[in-house]
Amino acid sequence: MNAPSSPYRSGFACFVGRPNAGKSTLTNALVGTKVAITSDRPQTTRHTVRGIVHRPDSQLVLVDTPGLHKPRTLLGERLNDLVRTTWAEVDVIGFCVPADQKLGPGDKFIAKELAEIRKTPKVAIVTKTDLVDSKRLAEQLIAVHQLGAELGIEWAEIIPVSAVGDQQVELVAELLTKLLPEGVPLYPDGDLTDEPEQTMVAELIREAALEGVRDELPHSLAVVVEEMIPREGRPADRPLLDIHANVYIERQSQKAIVIGAKGARLKHVGTTARKQIEALLGTPVYLDLHVKVAKDWQRDPKQLRKLGF
Repeated sequence: MNAPSSPYRSGFACFVGRPNAGKSTLTNALVGTKVAITSDRPQTTRHTVRGIVHRPDSQLVLVDTPGLHKPRTLLGERLNDLVRTTWAEVDVIGFCVPADQKLGPGDKFIAKELAEIRKTPKVAIVTKTDLVDSKRLAEQLIAVHQLGAELGIEWAEIIPVSAVGDQQVELVAELLTKLLPEGVPLYPDGDLTDEPEQTMVAELIREAALEGVRDELPHSLAVVVEEMIPREGRPADRPLLDIHANVYIERQSQKAIVIGAKGARLKHVGTTARKQIEALLGTPVYLDLHVKVAKDWQRDPKQLRKLGF
């Protein structure tokens, strides 16, 4: 007699953790392609990106939330609300903690919030294990276990992972899917994200614009794609997509930083973003970028709405 095969499982998981804990990198590694933008600047993710992991016996939909943090602006408060709403709606929560940094107030702040959410199973994921030796890793695993015990969180699992070194990524997928409810696939086979293309294009431009700029810029940068239209009169075998986008910053002085000497930086941003967009959409792209000032947009409800928050 054959053993019964395990039931098909499908559902939503989200990664939480303080900014720069490796959530987006892990999302991309699990999905196997780039759906969340990554940057060595904290607070890169502003939208709830869903990556979809297809497995023979399950479908895991990853909801990537912004890092929860103590808010200083209206934007910060809105991002935090977004995180809490997401937590309440998923089937399993992955709490990401980097292996190379001691547990700090930020981690404890998030863990305390997680302790309030009783029903949802929680998995602790120690990320960036490629950056530490085994002794440091063991200390971090014990610290995470103790943090759970202090706050009354029963971790369903504690898993070390390196998304960059591709260590245990498959195991993370396996352990998360085990905790999902039985059900049918939620998305068609082959879909990797349900983000609209326009949002993903804007995110890729923002990622390119964040590369190598000074610390004062990450929060002040927003990108809006005004239009994406196929160029008229092109032969069918040589299509071209025209993309017009605005990069918004908060102050006139930041404009020079983004544009660079004789426009060199903006040109570099355009080239980098264009390659990524072409890879994403599978078509040649003409990218037209303009830098605009939206004064103090992070604190202004009207501007926040205009910029999509």
